[in-house]
Amino acid sequence: MKDAKDTSLVVTGASGRTGSRVARAAAAAGLTVRAASRATGFDWEDRSTWADTLRGADAAYLVHPSDVGAPGTAEAVGDLAREALALGVRRLVLLSARGEDQALPTEEALRASGADWTVVRAAWFAQNFSEGPLAEELRRGELVFPAGEVREPFVDVRDVADVVVAALTGGERYAGRTLTVTGPRPLTWREAVAEIAAAAGRPLTYRAVPARDYREALLGFGVPREEADFLIGVFETLLDGRNAHAEDGVRQVLGREPRDFAGFAREEAAAGTWKE
Repeated sequence: MKDAKDTSLVVTGASGRTGSRVARAAAAAGLTVRAASRATGFDWEDRSTWADTLRGADAAYLVHPSDVGAPGTAEAVGDLAREALALGVRRLVLLSARGEDQALPTEEALRASGADWTVVRAAWFAQNFSEGPLAEELRRGELVFPAGEVREPFVDVRDVADVVVAALTGGERYAGRTLTVTGPRPLTWREAVAEIAAAAGRPLTYRAVPARDYREALLGFGVPREEADFLIGVFETLLDGRNAHAEDGVRQVLGREPRDFAGFAREEAAAGTWKE
């Protein structure tokens, strides 16, 4: 890799939850950021848009708009990686999901492409409580979710972004490696909602439901039917306790502890995220 100030980075999903933060962290590190989203003419589903986005770049951050394990994602990531290589873009970092068996073919597609790859496997995002449909539910006072009482070390997306940028600017140190990033302590969804309620200063409740009963909620959020069926399958396997422990990927890469969920809750509450 070149020095950061000479490195051009394509950030897919640049307007999304992780892409926007990767773009900001990369710019702060001195990289030249090339935002890639439908608004800028890039579309994962339209391969004719890929070359113009990738040409002349040095590296790319890959986040697929559907789940990393969704049908067709492995093929899309593999094809884009090969196109990137053909255009001279060798350094690729993929966002994946910790513990998700369905994501493994997508990870393998990247590895098999011949790129200088890094996979970042992230825990459930803390920001899923502050952005999107779950935040809307919390503003109404109750979060319904099929997580039972399983624990999860929720990771702050800012830490994910910092790890991605460190991987991109670390030369060969992180090439060919899988990095797993989590928050510092596992919480149940009920405990997470209780911490949000304490920070927001209002009563909030969590109601656990079976995964199959959550399908209608997904459809109500506007998730397409086939994607909803896929996500229910992911929830049934991923939320079985396999991720109920923290890992030290953030500290290993960044040399500091990951951001804590309580701090995230205080920041978002101060910003009025969960006001009625």
